[in-house]
Amino acid sequence: MPPTKRRLTQRDIARMTGVSQATVSLVLNGRSDGDVRIAPETRERVLQAIRDSGYVADPIARRLAARDNRIIGVFTYEPVFPAGNSDFYHPFLVGIEERAEALGSDLLLLTSAPVVDGRRRIFHEGNRLRLADGCILLGRSLDRDELARLVADGFPFVSVGRRDDAGGPVPYVGADYAGATAALVRRAVGLGHTRLLYMGQGEGPESHADRKAGFDRAVAAAGVTGLHLPADDLGAVLGSGATAVFAEEHSDGVALHARAASTPSGETSDGPGPEAPGTSPSIITLGQPTRPVNAPGDHDTEFTGFEIPRREMGAQALEVLTALIDGARTQIQRLLPCALVPGTTLRKVEP
Repeated sequence: MPPTKRRLTQRDIARMTGVSQATVSLVLNGRSDGDVRIAPETRERVLQAIRDSGYVADPIARRLAARDNRIIGVFTYEPVFPAGNSDFYHPFLVGIEERAEALGSDLLLLTSAPVVDGRRRIFHEGNRLRLADGCILLGRSLDRDELARLVADGFPFVSVGRRDDAGGPVPYVGADYAGATAALVRRAVGLGHTRLLYMGQGEGPESHADRKAGFDRAVAAAGVTGLHLPADDLGAVLGSGATAVFAEEHSDGVALHARAASTPSGETSDGPGPEAPGTSPSIITLGQPTRPVNAPGDHDTEFTGFEIPRREMGAQALEVLTALIDGARTQIQRLLPCALVPGTTLRKVEP
């Protein structure tokens, strides 16, 4: 059986013409590279060798060289598929996928990143980031050093969620947590609440800091009392005297609601009604749950709060990234409004 004829490569053309492989690549793509100028006779010699040999360029390789693959990387600092995340990331991915399909792009989920000190890392030996034209980043908090490197390298990327500058502006599509939280504070004050409590970290990830900043600004503007306690001591929260509690994490608000309902001091009369000393506080949750809700009755109560526009955030993140890849003008930092949910857990305080 005769041996299979090996496909000619750019290296073969370079060897035949006595030039570098880089020169062959530049001739094939019809361009020069920076200050490198290819002499007309050299270009013609390479083109003649291509014609004589019947060389056919690999279309995939040419697209890779041109960085026009229409492949979008998606990197997640936290696992997005386990049930433990309560499907929090699913709407983001739906929005990204829908917009990618509309734009004719393919998605590459970058899952090979190793976990170092409990966190995934983008930059590691053998990382495949540059297989994609650009990358969308998902995660509650992103590594500052890696963001700074991405900004400095000029690699197109967009974060889902607002991010502070990292050696330069970070492209993002986020939710207006501060504005939504402030609106809920004003609503509580309008119902007679004068002692409000923020339950959660209020610091660390930008999403937490933004919620706390909106709470603080609205409380100060209204001239009412604002308290801050972590979510790991529900007893202290219930004993604070606050008539309205703003739960940074939805699951903590559900747990507080269940704790209040299970203690005599937290028992209320038939259904929602005016607040009175010793009754359970109104509870406002600031977004969808990012972890499972296991408290009893968690599906029976419609909590007052807001909804994060997760699907639209994913879709617009891809829009921004595509514009960056194509060099088109666009707003690279966007905050989308959150829809307020009236719910039943914010009650009026009677004089």
